[in-house]
Amino acid sequence: MDFDHESGEFSRLHNLFTFHLGIAVTLSWLTSLYAAAYAPWVRNIRPLLDPTNVGTVESTWSYLFVFPVVLTTAWLLSIFGQSAFAKFRLLKSQAFEFGIAAAVAFIMFYLSIDRAVAAMLLGM
Repeated sequence: MDFDHESGEFSRLHNLFTFHLGIAVTLSWLTSLYAAAYAPWVRNIRPLLDPTNVGTVESTWSYLFVFPVVLTTAWLLSIFGQSAFAKFRLLKSQAFEFGIAAAVAFIMFYLSIDRAVAAMLLGM
């Protein structure tokens, strides 16, 4: 009975996490694509956003689309790897594991939106 309860709890948390990650992926892509219409297409966009930053060369494509691609990859792995994730546990509490995964996904989502908004403000 304990295994059935854990399996049901995992399935519920996994479905909830996958649904919300899918929403974040969609919003991330939409915002990045919208920003791409307004962003200046340069080889190194960072000095335009922050003149004190003269770091490595980064194109507008990688600046805007790296986080949506990573989020999409994580979402697809989450969907197609459900059975593998059900067997693989690092911590005792599944809720805590999903909480950590959600926090990491939210940070990636936030950075994606932040970059898109910075590019939109630069282009306007």
